[in-house]
Amino acid sequence: MRATSAPWQLLSVIFAAILNEHQQRVIEYLKAENQILREQIGTKRVQLNDLDRHRLAVLGEAVGRKKLSEIYAIATPDTILRWHRTLVARKYDGSKSRRAGRPGFMPAIRELVIGMATENRHWGYERIEGELRKVGHRVARTTVANILREHGIEPAPLRSKRTTWREFLEMQWGSVAAMDFFAVEAWTTRGLTRFHVLFAIDLATRRVEIIGVTDRPNGRWVCNALRRQLDGFDGFLRQHTHLIHDRDPLFTTAMADMLGARNMQPVKLPPRSPNLNAFAEHFVRSIKHECLNRIIPIGERHLRSAIDVYVDHYNRERPHQGLGNELLTPSSESATDDGTVVCDDRLGGLIRSRRRAA
Repeated sequence: MRATSAPWQLLSVIFAAILNEHQQRVIEYLKAENQILREQIGTKRVQLNDLDRHRLAVLGEAVGRKKLSEIYAIATPDTILRWHRTLVARKYDGSKSRRAGRPGFMPAIRELVIGMATENRHWGYERIEGELRKVGHRVARTTVANILREHGIEPAPLRSKRTTWREFLEMQWGSVAAMDFFAVEAWTTRGLTRFHVLFAIDLATRRVEIIGVTDRPNGRWVCNALRRQLDGFDGFLRQHTHLIHDRDPLFTTAMADMLGARNMQPVKLPPRSPNLNAFAEHFVRSIKHECLNRIIPIGERHLRSAIDVYVDHYNRERPHQGLGNELLTPSSESATDDGTVVCDDRLGGLIRSRRRAA
């Protein structure tokens, strides 16, 4: 029995020695390749994500610290083993299930407190406590203070002194208009000429009015153009109390005095803040993208005609996404759902809109 098993044992030893030698050559090759790559990287640190650390930690624990020290690893053996200990500790971590200390505030109460404080800037802790009691929540004043403090909300005396831009617009929404310029290049007898278009927009309805078009703008021209819009009978701005505009030097002190004499307050925007005049900026983008950038104006008359046609389309025929795709001025003509759909062409087909015939 021993005689017959001896050759097989010898073959097994030889095969194991050959396999071990082959594996050693593979390891030596990988070590050399790793060293070359590390020399090319230099001192730059290799960025590893959590999945990479997990793989190295599992494999490194099986290899052992002694063998790891013989390999040109991208991390030290102690670092790889520390990753493994972290994985083990994370597996048995029960901190998420522990509930130490007093229980937290109910999410519903927290949302109510934050909502009351942000929507009513002058409400103090006691007022919020009283409002909570009205809806069935008995919460202490200190609890209200702690919730607001955790969310970085200041006490009422500080909150009430700061009115945000959105709050200002919402409080004055029906009486606020905005004004701005945009420039258009047109061909005239003098060559390529830049014209400046002054317009106003009612923020509540989004209706636009062209105040004037000129190639030589100045403060006096702005005042004269605005004076017509302030007419008490049919002026576009006659019912507005606030007029938003940027810091263009054409909006002079004389213009502010003229507005003040008519009980209208000019609201000058902070420097470099186009987002605070977003509705006016959106109209400029619309008229240029849908009209002016697609034509070559020949003379001031052609330019004025194109602008008037687009503004009429903008105010009467164009659905507005900011208003739920509704028209600014619904048509007074009676149309039925089964009426014929007709297409109205403007500017040679540049602007098209469809409607049902009456």
